[in-house]
Amino acid sequence: MEGVFGIVERISKALQVVAGIALTFIIILTDADVFLRLLGRPIIGTYEIVSLSGAVVIGFAIPMTSWLRGHIYVDFLYQKLSRILQNGLNIITRLIGIGAFGMIGWNLFLLGLDLYTSGEVSLTRHLPFYPVAFGLGACCFMQCVVLITDIFKIIGGTYE
Repeated sequence: MEGVFGIVERISKALQVVAGIALTFIIILTDADVFLRLLGRPIIGTYEIVSLSGAVVIGFAIPMTSWLRGHIYVDFLYQKLSRILQNGLNIITRLIGIGAFGMIGWNLFLLGLDLYTSGEVSLTRHLPFYPVAFGLGACCFMQCVVLITDIFKIIGGTYE
């Protein structure tokens, strides 16, 4: 099982690298646009490029953040529960997350197919929307895999 966990972690790290590259791109693009605006030559379509890249940053960072349990949560009541109840609550929340991210991922793939079929693009730069929808859908499915591995860790007693 450790081999599977390693694969899931490596894929999550690779997605996080994509998110980091997109964030770096946003920073460079925004800085360049501000500088060029001072010279009277703004970069056309910066807003839509940053918007699409922002979606990539958020979506591609979710699996690794979840893997590292980097999300904020309030646990003052949770800590007072017995270990069995904590594990049960962890499994229930993971199952809910799998259902939610599974539905979101599925709908993002449907949206991507619709955007691909219609040929919808951004207004200024004519960038296609469907690759972002497919990428975010894939990240949602990867999040489901991370949550499934969490369940195996909980059952195996290696969670937290």
